[in-house]
Amino acid sequence: MHPAGALLAVCGLVLGVLGKASPDFCSQILKSDVKPGFPKTIKTNNPDVLRAARHSAESFNNCSNDAFLFRESRVSRALVQIVKGLKFMLDMDIGRTTCKKTGHANLDNCSFQTNRTLQWTLSCYSEVWVIPWLQTTEVSVLHCH
Repeated sequence: MHPAGALLAVCGLVLGVLGKASPDFCSQILKSDVKPGFPKTIKTNNPDVLRAARHSAESFNNCSNDAFLFRESRVSRALVQIVKGLKFMLDMDIGRTTCKKTGHANLDNCSFQTNRTLQWTLSCYSEVWVIPWLQTTEVSVLHCH
């Protein structure tokens, strides 16, 4: 199969899984020099990157003993690699919100802490796999400090 055909197939699968994936995402991949197996820089405001960052923040919340939820505040660098689906590699910041872990509905409704004693921002490196044929998104690596 021609490399562009393989990329088109992956894009079709990703769009099917992510549902609202940006149409620009696949055209960026197809027009670029992305080759399967090689990481490629992608815009940090890409909707798929932002979804991967949200998954990372949610994974942090699931592992954290903090009373408050954290959410992504900034993605400073993003790479995508086509291997067994799409692997997003992110350098990002997450910040403590005003939402407590109990009874939260949606991180979109959680503001960042304004109380100086409760403000906390962590720098994180995350790897997020989107595996279309398994219909899964998995945070395989998450290091925050």
